[in-house]
Amino acid sequence: MDRFLLVARLRRSTAVLASPLLERGLLAVTTAALTGGGVAHLLDADGIAELFWGLGTVAAVIPAVGWVLVALRRGHAGVDLIAVLALGGTLAVGEYLAGILIALMLATGRTLEGAAQRRASHDLHALLAHAPRSARRRTGDGVVRVPLSEITAGDALVVGPGEVVPVDGRVESTEAVLDESVLTGEPLQVTRQRGEGARSGAVNAGGAFDLRATAIEQDSTYAGIVRLAQQAGAESAPVVRLADRYAVWFLPLALATAALAWLVSGSAVRAVAVLVVATPCPLLLAAPVAVVSGLSRASRRGVVVRDGGALENLGRARTLLLDKTGTLTVGRPCVLDVVAAPGHVPAEVLRVAASLDQLSPHVLAQAIVDAARTRRLELSAPTEVTEEPGRGASGVVEGHRVFIGRDDPTRARPAWAKAVGNRALLDGASVAWLTVDERLTGAVLLRDALRRDAPHAVRRLRSAGIERLVMLTGDRAATAQEVAAVLGLDGVRAELGPADKVAAVRGEREHAVTVMVGDGVNDAPALAAADIGVAMGARGTTASSEAADIVLTTDRVDRLADAVVIAQRSRRIAVQSALGGMLLSLGAMAAAALGLIQPAAGALLQEGIDVAVILNALRALRADHAGQGVLAPATEALIHRFAAEHEDLQDVLQAVRDAADRLSGVPGPTALASVEEAHRLLTERLLPHEYAEEHQLYPALAPALGGPESTVTMSRAHTEIERLSRRIATHLQLARTNGGLAPEQLDDLRSCLYGLNTVLRLHFTQEEESYFSLAP
Repeated sequence: MDRFLLVARLRRSTAVLASPLLERGLLAVTTAALTGGGVAHLLDADGIAELFWGLGTVAAVIPAVGWVLVALRRGHAGVDLIAVLALGGTLAVGEYLAGILIALMLATGRTLEGAAQRRASHDLHALLAHAPRSARRRTGDGVVRVPLSEITAGDALVVGPGEVVPVDGRVESTEAVLDESVLTGEPLQVTRQRGEGARSGAVNAGGAFDLRATAIEQDSTYAGIVRLAQQAGAESAPVVRLADRYAVWFLPLALATAALAWLVSGSAVRAVAVLVVATPCPLLLAAPVAVVSGLSRASRRGVVVRDGGALENLGRARTLLLDKTGTLTVGRPCVLDVVAAPGHVPAEVLRVAASLDQLSPHVLAQAIVDAARTRRLELSAPTEVTEEPGRGASGVVEGHRVFIGRDDPTRARPAWAKAVGNRALLDGASVAWLTVDERLTGAVLLRDALRRDAPHAVRRLRSAGIERLVMLTGDRAATAQEVAAVLGLDGVRAELGPADKVAAVRGEREHAVTVMVGDGVNDAPALAAADIGVAMGARGTTASSEAADIVLTTDRVDRLADAVVIAQRSRRIAVQSALGGMLLSLGAMAAAALGLIQPAAGALLQEGIDVAVILNALRALRADHAGQGVLAPATEALIHRFAAEHEDLQDVLQAVRDAADRLSGVPGPTALASVEEAHRLLTERLLPHEYAEEHQLYPALAPALGGPESTVTMSRAHTEIERLSRRIATHLQLARTNGGLAPEQLDDLRSCLYGLNTVLRLHFTQEEESYFSLAP
């Protein structure tokens, strides 16, 4: 029993020694003692001055001994050991001024280091908060709510709208519409038919459904995610302090020099002088100052680093693992394209669909409404709106019965609709079909789009020294491969569950310091398992943020590249300051060993070295603009203007493609009218936009990009766009002269329209990735 009490007391003592209150209190005491002694010395009260300095030194010895003992118990002797020996030596030989200077330095270093490296708790509150505590079980007397621990395999359960699936089970109703984003990270809802499995943690996005439990709480999917996060977090070894790594050789060298000086001279004062100047101020102060400066610099870029150890480790990272959804993609469906049936136009299809979807809470509906508003379409107020969970919404818009959602798979589709289905399969997109008065009128294709800043971020990460970039995702392999190919990643692993992601992280950690970036609850275990976990905190879940070492508070993945550059620079400055300061200390140690420096003078000399290395370390606060262009405010305003115009011009691109499609088969007057409308939009809206970019945006960007040559390829695209537009105009002139489109015109005109559509889409994408991503 006594042994257990002793262990408990030791643990309490360790907690007290690690308390930030103790560090701040010691800093206050040593500062007051040095100041009080200095005032007394100026008043010629040397006895009182010695008393102040001596008491301050004693006050520092007690916690310093505790810190050393804690370090020795963990198996390593850190830089604090030299400070303790120097403090004891100054007390033994009566050099109290030297002692209080060392005490102040020690307290300052501990306080700074505590601020830099105090790790936030990696608790799993958000994971546990999402987990259900009870379930609705169907019995002979009806449906009753029971604690989750009472659920057994085979129980009949009911999952209501918006509820979390409590345990793994099998769908007993006709279908269940589930939001599995918390498990897979994918924002699109899935439909599970009767007999298919449903995993715990998914959210019921449709109507109530019956579920037959196939596992108990402890054996279900969500409980496994929680256990994985706990285990992975426990495996993460604490980062060894930069100061302690250098202390491995500096400590024995200092002790050997002090012992040799005492042995040769027979003077204990000389040995104390060696220890005083050997007190590793550059390690205790310079490294924490550089790290704290780096943390401050990162926070101003929207990157919150939990502790100094994480920043140090990030500066050494060589492998980066990225989740796809919400990290490399925007994490929500966006309108990819709008297709209209013959006789209709895409803008009208989108307008009618968005008018009906205004009252729908569905994630796809919100994307359609957002796209319509971005293109400034005038929406009508719908009436008699009803929604069938998992299928779509219906209502009356401008006197017509309208439906938007999933099409009846048994309905015979016209050729244009079959082409839409094929395109959706090829593009990995979802389709929302629009019917007006029971007639299929159009379709809206939606897909989780690539982040505009993702390619820029990947390029910057590679230039910062990241050698391997791999995507880990729960999404389908084909979709993941397409994203990876666009970004030029080194590898992709798709259709992974949380356990698979953790295994992949562990495998990469065996070869290099590894960073994992994610934003969902399903990413939390992998973030905890990595050397450095990075959470997309602007829209990511609290669970991923709490399991991470670094949180990006702005919704931009390229901020991670900023963090890597800042971490590398901070670490480089910390090493420079530490090594430079130690070299100066080594010179002072040699002088002290020869009796040229007394303890008090040595303490003052050491303080001078401190000032030099701290000033150097503070360079980490300044932005390093080497290799980076700085945008003027006016240039940023231009970028935002033209980015908004890109959104507004999407209907022009659709009109060009629609005109090309209408020329297929046997073109008639409608096809010619479509080409005329596309040309009008090109002339009135798109070409003026391209001209303004060429003469306003590109010259403004040139200084930041290194000169006018940097935009030459984009200017060449402008030339090609104008050339194709003139060619289309010539075809239209011939058609007016001949009373219609001649058969020999069709191939070239169709080629011009499809080519122009392709060039425009590629050009827009290049500008958005290379130029528009530069502005915050």
